[in-house]
Amino acid sequence: MGERAYIVFLSILSELVAFTAVGLVATWGERFPRWVPGLRGRRVPAPAAVIPAALGAGILTVLWTACFVTQFAGVTLRGEPIPANFPAQAGGWETAIFYLCYLPLLLWGPLLAAVAYAYHRRRRNR
Repeated sequence: MGERAYIVFLSILSELVAFTAVGLVATWGERFPRWVPGLRGRRVPAPAAVIPAALGAGILTVLWTACFVTQFAGVTLRGEPIPANFPAQAGGWETAIFYLCYLPLLLWGPLLAAVAYAYHRRRRNR
């Protein structure tokens, strides 16, 4: 039971953290909401949004690039061989669908960096 709760918790946490990226392009990302005690209505300091977004962009870029590079080398991130029945190793349509579904992950980090930079520029000019 504890393992399932842990997995659900990690899933919810990752979705919430990923959703914060929307605040970099939405107007609600520039002011704290009314329900935040002590900060309601105040402007969000630009570094408080840009620094975590830039760090996240760097981590995501390195992580997914490493995953794909090792995948092409036929090993996991730990250096263990990838099983032959893994979809990317199977060949044919399974491999094509695997890469079609997972290639957008390579864009996640660079696109987050672009959005963080745009947020920084937009907030700097005000």
